[in-house]
Parts: sequence; structure tokens; C-alpha cells
Amino acid sequence: MDINNYINHILFFDIETVSEFATFEENSPEKQLLWKLKCRSLLRKSIEEISDEEAAAAYEDKAGIFAEFGKVVCISVGLVNNHKLRIKSYSDHDEKKLITDFFELLNTRYNEPYSEVYGKPGPGKSFLCGHNIKEFDAPYLCRRALVHQIRHPEILQLAGKKPWETKFLLDTLEMWKFGDVKNYTGLKVLTALFGIPSPKDDIDGSEVGGVYWKEDDLARITTYCEKDVVATTQIFLKLTYNELIEDENISIVK
Repeated sequence: MDINNYINHILFFDIETVSEFATFEENSPEKQLLWKLKCRSLLRKSIEEISDEEAAAAYEDKAGIFAEFGKVVCISVGLVNNHKLRIKSYSDHDEKKLITDFFELLNTRYNEPYSEVYGKPGPGKSFLCGHNIKEFDAPYLCRRALVHQIRHPEILQLAGKKPWETKFLLDTLEMWKFGDVKNYTGLKVLTALFGIPSPKDDIDGSEVGGVYWKEDDLARITTYCEKDVVATTQIFLKLTYNELIEDENISIVK
């Protein structure tokens, strides 16, 4: 497969997530206990050794990365056409509405995922691309959709599929690894390596929860998410021997 033949059919995307509640104490007693159980591996302590203060600090710091204790607050997407990049964001405090709106886009525009039959391309041309989407963004979205009982679009019907059945998921982290399974390489490192402006010039992923719950600044998170999509797109272009998109050819669609 020559991916350059499909560049106009790739939807680049990134999600931003936060804890479901602002504080550990706002969870039900059952969820507080379940979070403490999760903290056994995070803090490397037995549940008896974990104080409420430690659980609360870990919740503020880490809960957003787990779909069982977090929620999606922003999804930004990008599409390349004629070497121009258009970015659009879905951001909302109402997670169900946010995911529903994004899934509507997938159902109407990206409902024919790429596949191969006996090594030859099938009729589908749709791809999703992101950084670490196979380990984080895609499964997180699928899990949160199930919580709200939102049916998955065809391109996110991933349960039980083998790796060769999901070639429509293009993961820039996986592309960079070349089969190496030992290390995680973040966007910040790759942008520096390829001479691409860093998306972490304002906040980074560890600060999103604080910006959301303490500053109530969803617009700032949205801007950060959009920058991640731009960076991911540019990295993908470098990984596929293409020229970077100039700043004047990048636009935000409201």
C-alpha cells in the first residue's frame, strides 16, 4: 500500500481527557474504593497503605488517562487536501454530545475503512491517524462511548480485530518505533527531531486537568488539542517522505 495515494482520506485526530470529577471526594464511596484499588499499581502500595490524601493527589494527577475514571472534553481533527491542512474541533462539557457529534462525522465521511483482501486493497479508503491512538485515543473513545451507550462507527468497531484487520489505523508512534516495543516517544521529541514547532508551547497533557477544573478554560485546551493535530500531521508527512505544510496553509474551521 502506498499511503500517499490515500492522503486525502486520512482523518488526523487527537483527544483531550480529564478526570470525571474535579476532586476524588466528589466520587461515590464505591468509586473512591475502586480508585484506591487502581492506585495500588500507580503508587506501588497496598490498599491499606494508601491514604485518602494520596488517593486524592493521584486522582487529580492521573484519573483523566483512565476511561473508567475520566472523560473526553475535546476532539480535534485535521484533513489534508492539496497540501493544505484544515482543522476542526469538537469540545464540550457534555461528553455524550461531544462523542455523538464526532461519531456523526465518522459515520457520514469516514464510514468505509481501508482493508486488504489477500494483500490487495479493498474498496474502503478511510483512515484514522494519530499519535499513540492504538493504545490511547481510539480505545478511550470506544470505552466512553459504551458508557453512554453510543454505537461505534464502523471505523471504530475494533473489538476482537487482529492487527492486519485494522490497517486503517495509522499510528505515528508505531510508525516511528519500527517494531521496537520498549520505549514511548512523545510528540515533543519528534517535533524537535524533525524541526516542527512544538505543540507544548503553552501547556502539556499533564496540565489539561488543572486548566479544565481549576481555570474552566476549555478554549485553551481546544487550542492545545488543535496544535497536537497539526504536529501529528506534520510528523506523519515526514515519516512518509512528504514536505511539511506551511503555516499559511493551515486553517481552523469553526
